[in-house]
Amino acid sequence: MAESRQALGDPVPPHLVRLLRGEIPRVAAEVLREIQRCVPAYSLPLEGVFGRTITDGVERTLLQFVDRLAAPRQSTEDQNKLFRMLGKLEVSAGRSIDVLQTAYRVGARVAWRRMAELGQRAGLPVDTMCRLAEAVFEYIDEISALSVEGYSQAQARAAGARERRRRQLLAAVLTRPAPPAGLVAELAATAGWSVPGRVAAVALARRADQPAALPPSLPDEVLVDFESAEPCLLLAGDLDRQLAALRRELADWRAAVGPRVALASAAESLRWARRALALAGQGLIGDAPIIDCERHLSTLWLLGDPLAARALAEQALAPLLRLTGKQRTRLGETLAVWLETRGSAQDIAARLDVHPQTVRYRLRQLDELFGARLADPDARFDMAVALRALHLGRPARAGQADQLVDDAVAS
Repeated sequence: MAESRQALGDPVPPHLVRLLRGEIPRVAAEVLREIQRCVPAYSLPLEGVFGRTITDGVERTLLQFVDRLAAPRQSTEDQNKLFRMLGKLEVSAGRSIDVLQTAYRVGARVAWRRMAELGQRAGLPVDTMCRLAEAVFEYIDEISALSVEGYSQAQARAAGARERRRRQLLAAVLTRPAPPAGLVAELAATAGWSVPGRVAAVALARRADQPAALPPSLPDEVLVDFESAEPCLLLAGDLDRQLAALRRELADWRAAVGPRVALASAAESLRWARRALALAGQGLIGDAPIIDCERHLSTLWLLGDPLAARALAEQALAPLLRLTGKQRTRLGETLAVWLETRGSAQDIAARLDVHPQTVRYRLRQLDELFGARLADPDARFDMAVALRALHLGRPARAGQADQLVDDAVAS
């Protein structure tokens, strides 16, 4: 800013400074009226903090300009704080910096008009008037730059504080057990987040073949945590619109969207999303740009507790354990199709691509092994669930029949 001050040149004549200083109250009142007329954001009644700020700001701006005319090379760091502060106040008021800069331009126009009138009455030389005009517009450029600086500083601080509050909110929402609703509402209010009725958590993992990149730009309703060891998001509001945004912005990430739940169950949604992401990594759920848990609920449920699934299989399919590996595979796949279709030997044979007589022979073997349990609905349900869980637990291999029981149960 030192160069700008030097550009104002030597001090203007002292008598002109005295004339201008004497006009400050009248010019300030006119500037204030014109700003309120031309800038709607400043047209509020001049009361309270707003009234004191804008009135004091106009008067001090004019006074400092006149002081600068008298001593253009004098240090003005303390004075510059005023214009940085005015820029910061625009952030707290929720206004664009353009509003303040418009007010500066309006004020400069009015002030110069009155200065020109005063100069004409005083018979000032043309070169003095030119220097005065140059000083006015250089001063406006300088104070505008200072206000932009203050505005940017305040914006950065506000954004940092807001992101911290939003991360605190996300951490609270994902806590188990869920925090009191009143605490969530209070945190949401400080973070500028509307408490939704339904949410969906998103588990994230960076794709191994993608380099590190800046976090994506997502809708404001989305709470984000890209900094933890297990990054995640929380979707709220228009979930379909936000999912569309995820598909555009998360090309560098693997993502799984948990079930849509009430806010109090957000932690459970994230648990299922992380489970889906892990299963996709193991090849047990088909990988996709966005894995939607609601398309894989039965799979997630069946594979949610491997120990329970194995215990169920060992109990429900115990008669198969006495057989050799090949026998377990053949009878297991026949049992699975029979439980699914309850069809005839011809129907089952068509599904398995074997001869109907082979199916009849296998069905007789199953009847001998399981007996009355095949007629028990509860027992049949347990068998079907166990076979399905074992099938899901083995990634499919091209060119091989599903190993429904062979490895999983035999161990």
